[in-house]
Amino acid sequence: MAASAPKREIKGNTLRVYLFLLNSGSSELREVQRSLGFSTPSLASYHLGKLVEAGYVSQDEHGRYAAVKDATKELLEGYVKVGTVVVPQLFFFSILFTAVIGFLVVMSVFYSAYVPLLGLASLALVAAFWYETVRVWRRMTSWK
Repeated sequence: MAASAPKREIKGNTLRVYLFLLNSGSSELREVQRSLGFSTPSLASYHLGKLVEAGYVSQDEHGRYAAVKDATKELLEGYVKVGTVVVPQLFFFSILFTAVIGFLVVMSVFYSAYVPLLGLASLALVAAFWYETVRVWRRMTSWK
C-alpha cells in the first residue's frame, strides 16, 4: 500500500481553488483560471498542483480537476459552510455577543450602575471573538 502525500495547510488562493472545485464539481484548468480571475493558466495550474500533491484534488484522464470530498472536514476545520458561503465558526458567536452588548447598552440607560460594568466586561469578550473571527477569516482569504 502506497503512503499518502503529506498533508499541509492550504490557504489563500489555493484554498479558493479548492472551494471553487468543491462548489463546481469538476473543472478544467482554464475554467478555474477564468472563474477565479487568475492572470495566467500557469498560476491556476500551480494552485491545482499544490492541491493534487496534498491529496485534496484529483485529476481525471480528460484533464478535469475535482475536489476530494472526504478532505472537506480536515481542510475547512474552524469553518462552516452555509449554502455556498464558507464562514468561520466563531462568526456566529461574534454576532450573538454583539447582540448581547447592544441589549446591555440599552438596558444600562434604564437600570442600575452595575450594568455598564457588565457591559464593559462583555465588550471585551465580544472584541476577543471578533478578533479571532477575523483572524480565521483571513486564513481563508490571505494571498500567500
